[in-house]
Amino acid sequence: MSDAPVLAYLLLGSNLGDRAALLAQARARLAATAGEIVAESGIYETAAWGREDQPAFLNQALALRTVLSPEELLATCLATEQAAGRERREQWGSRTLDVDILFFGPKIIATPTLSVPHPRLAERRFALVPLAEIAGSLVHPQLGETVASLLARCPDPLPVRPWPGE
Repeated sequence: MSDAPVLAYLLLGSNLGDRAALLAQARARLAATAGEIVAESGIYETAAWGREDQPAFLNQALALRTVLSPEELLATCLATEQAAGRERREQWGSRTLDVDILFFGPKIIATPTLSVPHPRLAERRFALVPLAEIAGSLVHPQLGETVASLLARCPDPLPVRPWPGE
């Protein structure tokens, strides 16, 4: 655990099962185990990235105030995925739940198990759109640009639409 609370930004994603219920369960579990959710974006339906021959995802960004260390937060995210029945069979494959750490305060972390800020954030519209909704002025500590400016120049052409089920 760290001494002072840190504001971390997470991205939730699901494209198998009851996607909205899985996101809700993830929010509840993270709030109970990782810290206080201080902001959440709307839910967006997005085309699958990387492997497009799979169902569309629901994605949502969260701002989480946590006293967990980055490694503890990662372990909590992985446990949340596992509780939702996540099976890791193939890169960018379908999944019941994905919980990614996008930012952990202003920290830059590069370990064998954790890279923060998320290394492909600037290339992924499905992550930038919901993140920009709750943290558009947040500055990427490596790129020196705001989330909103990263979104404005994002090369990803895949559609990201507000989910009508909200």
